[in-house]
Amino acid sequence: MNYRKILLVLFFGLFLSEMASAQKELIPKSFKAGAHPRILLLGGEEALIKQSVATNATWKKMHEAILLSCDKLMDQPPVERIQIGRRLLDKSREALRRIFQLSYAWRMTGEEKYFNRCEKEMLAIAKFSDWNPSHFLDVAEMTMAVAIGYDWLYQKLSDESKKMIRESIVSKGLYPSLDPKFNSWLRSSNNWNQVCNAGVTYGALAVWEDHPQLAKSLTERAIQSIPISMEEYKPDGAYPEGYGYWGYGTSFNVMFLSAVDKAFGSDFGLNSAPGFLQTSWFMENMKGVTSLSFNWGDSGQGSGLSPAMFWLAQKNNDLSQLWVEKSYLNQDDFTRFTGDRLLPAVMIWGKETPLDKVTEPKALFYKGQGANPVAMMRTSWSDPNAIFLGFKAGSASVNHGHMDIGSFVMEADGSRWATDFGMQDYESLESKGIALFGRTQDAQRWTVFRLNNMAHNTLTINNQLQLVKGYAKIDKSSDKPEFMYAVSDLSTVYETQLASANRGVAIVDKKYVVVRDEIVADNKPATVRWTMLTSAIVKLKGNRIILSKEGHSLDVMVNAPSSIKMKTWSTEPTNNYDAPNKGKTLVGFEFQLKPNQKETIQVLLVPGSVKNKKLKFSKDLNSW
Repeated sequence: MNYRKILLVLFFGLFLSEMASAQKELIPKSFKAGAHPRILLLGGEEALIKQSVATNATWKKMHEAILLSCDKLMDQPPVERIQIGRRLLDKSREALRRIFQLSYAWRMTGEEKYFNRCEKEMLAIAKFSDWNPSHFLDVAEMTMAVAIGYDWLYQKLSDESKKMIRESIVSKGLYPSLDPKFNSWLRSSNNWNQVCNAGVTYGALAVWEDHPQLAKSLTERAIQSIPISMEEYKPDGAYPEGYGYWGYGTSFNVMFLSAVDKAFGSDFGLNSAPGFLQTSWFMENMKGVTSLSFNWGDSGQGSGLSPAMFWLAQKNNDLSQLWVEKSYLNQDDFTRFTGDRLLPAVMIWGKETPLDKVTEPKALFYKGQGANPVAMMRTSWSDPNAIFLGFKAGSASVNHGHMDIGSFVMEADGSRWATDFGMQDYESLESKGIALFGRTQDAQRWTVFRLNNMAHNTLTINNQLQLVKGYAKIDKSSDKPEFMYAVSDLSTVYETQLASANRGVAIVDKKYVVVRDEIVADNKPATVRWTMLTSAIVKLKGNRIILSKEGHSLDVMVNAPSSIKMKTWSTEPTNNYDAPNKGKTLVGFEFQLKPNQKETIQVLLVPGSVKNKKLKFSKDLNSW
């Protein structure tokens, strides 16, 4: 052992000693890890999955899709250590996808080809110089990948392979998590906490018998750290980072909870975190009628099967929470699911789910408060022409947040009419020197076109940005089918621009949508801009905007000051680092406010399927 290694061993030994004394002991010193496999699926539990595969056509198709995905890997070279910018993350994710699926295939079939290909992948990764600890998500996912493979293939691996793989988990996964340069995520409330704690814990569980003190300390550290991120689900389960990052953070949080419960026979009280188990309702409601998600913040608008929903529905004993997941499983082509690196987990958590007993949810309305409050409402869960309306309050200051306070999406007659750009690829911005994740008012983040309020379905005052320090909650709401609504006081978001601003959105009589703004100018004039992003063909007609798309239409009927100017705005990139926005148009209007002037703006979104267009709606927000 060279001098540097001796110093490292001494350093980490001291660090562990200090950490152990500072941590509350949760796992008894007498604890001994069970035999491998011990992570997620114990030895012998394969039988339950095999029974489901044999008796249930859906799980048979899923099982076969995973095996087909593994067969396609046979002639592909292992993942290489090719870093893109500051990230190795795409390689870590592909490694997790491959190893989880290959090790599943071997455990279910016993076929040598799956074992050999999985071992080859792990040995190649073990030889990497490092797993990129400066961007620790990369380490976390790689550690989880290799830990699952090591644990699930343990009984057949040679001693030489075990040693090489085990040492890589410890030196490239676990030890770097002790270094203060790399572990700020321990105190973070966002998805980094969930993903990194999960990955490190999987590594600890895998090597427990060889490194019991290290494994115990890291697991106890994770059990005490991960509640910081689980606090974000309070009080109703709404996840502040949006649809895409729910899929990331929550899925890894569930992977953590499931593995810990399996290994120790206890969830250590983590499942009782306020709002966490209720987050399944948030996720289910985030999918619109068109199958697109309500993609606010740094999220794409696609949607897909979530294995974590099966774990949550099981914990909540509520099969209706799988209504959306069942719709994915009703499709013919299951190969579309195999890009999900956590896909085998659906066979573990869903194997005993009676899919024929999954019923349509009763509630048509969801409201979640918290750091980024939202409300979602619809006229039906099963009618393909139903109206869906999603409304967002909150703050731009949250992780992955946009200046989208007061924004909404709207669907009717099978089309999405009011939409959202969602995220722009991070590397496309960071490679051009953009400091993407600042959250101050003057942060470079807000110069990105897609991220500021001028590209969202909300108000802009005097061409100014919304205030990052502002915060809006859902102040009142109703779930009554004839008038479902949500109202939010947006005043703090426009604190230096308007005296007050309130917005309400509603579905009226299950027929149309109303968006109502009641604003008051402060002691100076103001130019008010109302915008809605759409992918439809646009025609301006007086105080109306006629939208056409996919053989349907939407009538946007504006009731506002007589001096309004109806407009469309280009969505062409404004900077050389902005993404192209082909096929999208901003529609709306502008008008002037005099100092201290009060004004009401009301916009009706009327689907073409509504025959009588002579609609009158005049309730002020106080009477909603």
